[in-house]
Amino acid sequence: MSTLIIGLSLGMLLFLLAAGLTLIFGMLGVINFAHGAIYMLGAYLSYEIGQSSGSFLVGVLSATLITALAGAVIEKLTLRPLYDRPHFYQLILTFGLILVISEVVRFFWGPGYQAVSAPELLSGTVEMLGSTIPVYRLFVIGFGLIVSASLYLLIEKSTFGMLVRASSSDPEMVRTLGLPVGVIRMSVFAIGCGLSGLAGSIAAPLYPIELGMATNTIIDCFIVVILGGLGNVRGAIAASILIGMVRAFGYVYLASWVDIMTFALLIGTLLTRPQGLFARVERTA
Repeated sequence: MSTLIIGLSLGMLLFLLAAGLTLIFGMLGVINFAHGAIYMLGAYLSYEIGQSSGSFLVGVLSATLITALAGAVIEKLTLRPLYDRPHFYQLILTFGLILVISEVVRFFWGPGYQAVSAPELLSGTVEMLGSTIPVYRLFVIGFGLIVSASLYLLIEKSTFGMLVRASSSDPEMVRTLGLPVGVIRMSVFAIGCGLSGLAGSIAAPLYPIELGMATNTIIDCFIVVILGGLGNVRGAIAASILIGMVRAFGYVYLASWVDIMTFALLIGTLLTRPQGLFARVERTA
């Protein structure tokens, strides 16, 4: 039971991180290598603000808001001039952002590790089917489900989601209708970065906060995007849980094969279904 809970919590945490990349990559076509650096920045901001305010919640909310605002600024000042250029310009820019954000973090917090304690309300354990389960992992699962449902409703069922999909598929037509494509794109990038910062702040009580966070997670994020299908929120949820389960059960039964199994899953998907396991079926009628 404990392994199942760990797998679900890993999956939900990975979804929180990968959901923003799914939006940015799927809706804007931007390959954002700096997504992991934003995740790291969110963790450090949550740590600093939480320590100063004495409130874990204030730290989480502040980190999410600051990283979302940072994403809006990054999109407006750096990415917007590159949309009509080849993708390698975006790759170079976002790789450069990793270096910039990492050096900013190093300047303010140094190269060492930081640790965040779970809030008192979520710091205990409960007994479930003979297993001792940390309450915080149950919180991560529930919180991830709430965020996934909210994001699905935002993208698939709201007017904003309709505008985002229209701006992604035919931006010139959206401009012709007098709608602000630039603002819509900036909003998507800000939401994606905010989700990454949120994931960092939620992950802070589970993992040490350190500079390697900027690069250690980005590979798993892109695996989720590929498995789930571009811009597919439901696919990102399913792919995140699948990878979480593979890692959780793999570490218990086949620890030395975990990375191999993860990459085998990726390679098998690329060979058999390159559009993603959960990609939308296009209607031709």
